[in-house]
Amino acid sequence: MTTFLLPPEHDRKVSDLTDPPSDESAESELNPPCVLVFNASDPSGAGGLGSDALAMASVGAHMLPVVTGAYARDTAEIFDHFTFDEEAVAEQARAILEDVEVQLIKVGFVGSPENLSTVAETATDYPEVPVVAYMPNLSWWEDTQIEAYLDAFRELVLPQTTVLVGNHSTLWRWLLPDWAGERPPTARDIAKAAGEFGVPYTLVTGLVLPDQFIDNVLASPQSVLASEKYERLDAVFAGAGDTLSAALSALLASGTDLVAATTEALSYMDRCLDAGFRPGMGHVLPDRLFWAQPEDDEDNDNDPASPTDFALPPHDTRH
Repeated sequence: MTTFLLPPEHDRKVSDLTDPPSDESAESELNPPCVLVFNASDPSGAGGLGSDALAMASVGAHMLPVVTGAYARDTAEIFDHFTFDEEAVAEQARAILEDVEVQLIKVGFVGSPENLSTVAETATDYPEVPVVAYMPNLSWWEDTQIEAYLDAFRELVLPQTTVLVGNHSTLWRWLLPDWAGERPPTARDIAKAAGEFGVPYTLVTGLVLPDQFIDNVLASPQSVLASEKYERLDAVFAGAGDTLSAALSALLASGTDLVAATTEALSYMDRCLDAGFRPGMGHVLPDRLFWAQPEDDEDNDNDPASPTDFALPPHDTRH
């Protein structure tokens, strides 16, 4: 089964087939796909717009960032979030959309029901553009804020969403709060719940399997479309969901079909986690640029050391 979210790459009008492409259209075909991203700034680099930018660039897309707010956080925990006014968010999106054609919209954490309304209005104005929405763990927030945010997301953004991405436990608590089954809900159970609000596809991550494995399942309300399991890594990570949803968004924006994009995005996330690093005293962060690091066998002890003349001088400015 091949599931496309976008028209085939060569789906041109009949009249276009006999007309030579203009310089403008030829140039646009050489450009990377553009993804409009609504997300917050994260000073730790674990998630947010910084994470989105690295992951999307790594798989060949250009991010158009709309800043919805900023976290106060370190690599261990989130202390607070400062939300932008919805008009400021709307103006950012409006300005860039009048100039650049986007292939996909990605929604991260936007901070308030009012900003969710802005996101929904933007998606409504561009019905032909797919939307990938990521729901992070919001347990660091106040209960009243979580409830208002989830209610608004469910009512405003889910009807516009093409692919919903989230951890199994997060989506379970949100979409199936009254689940009374003896077993945990499956990915398809969660996809059915999301489907009631108009979501055609749901990518559920972090399903616990025996023998230290984690399953990640792409499902529709009707069936399971793809499943990829990976060995659980012995570390606590921050930013895995942001990495996955950004990579998936970029791949879909490039025209990759949904199942192939999901498989590739999951593989990318797994390699990012495998190469993870701890920049501070908190959690391990995914290395979204793992592919740019030299291989171990490329190291050569015989290479001369860099001349000390090129070292940066100490910063001894006094104020």
